[in-house]
Amino acid sequence: QVQLVESGGGLVQAGDSLRLSCAASGLTFSSYVMGWFRQAPGKEREFVAAIGWNGRNTYYKDSVKDRATINRDNTKNTLYLQMTGLIPDDTAVYYCAAREARNALTSRPAEYDYWGQGTQVTVSS
Repeated sequence: QVQLVESGGGLVQAGDSLRLSCAASGLTFSSYVMGWFRQAPGKEREFVAAIGWNGRNTYYKDSVKDRATINRDNTKNTLYLQMTGLIPDDTAVYYCAAREARNALTSRPAEYDYWGQGTQVTVSS
């Protein structure tokens, strides 16, 4: 049974930094593209970043690429998202997702096979 468990969310102030983690189990982690998505109240789920199997290939949403860093530790089966300079528009539930492909990065939620339950990030102004 595949499980993706996000952690690291919380209430922060504008300008702060945050690192989210996603612990994966039940899958061969290094065989998967991993992604981060987020969903704000009343909005559709949107892509944030994705990373290939060995961490060398990354792909970011344009509006966050200067403030976000995605990386992974295949020895720990864990995905990370570091965000700096947080703004209120970053407020959302953040989800990690896994796609059974090694380097086919995509921003389309429908192309991911497994999802976590999400972690809330709230940025106050």
